[in-house]
Amino acid sequence: MSKGYWVVSHLSTDESVLPAYAAAARPPIEAAGGRLMFRGKPARVHESGISDFTVVVEFPSLEKAIAAYESPAYQAAVKVIEGKVKRDVRIVEGP
Repeated sequence: MSKGYWVVSHLSTDESVLPAYAAAARPPIEAAGGRLMFRGKPARVHESGISDFTVVVEFPSLEKAIAAYESPAYQAAVKVIEGKVKRDVRIVEGP
């Protein structure tokens, strides 16, 4: 079975809300088997040169990645950053 990944780029961020978001987001992510692979700014950029803060979370399957994002508990975490953090969230299937 292929794994699922969240690839999240923070386009603009009010960093003051991130601790509360992380506290609310961690339980539903971990309950779905999610594991933080990395987070941070790129060391170097190429092509379009977009240097957004990026987070990648790995899940045991694509289905679990989708279910975690759509879960009521995770959506409650999203409400914490609503209007304060602009993100691009992609859920992709991987090896």
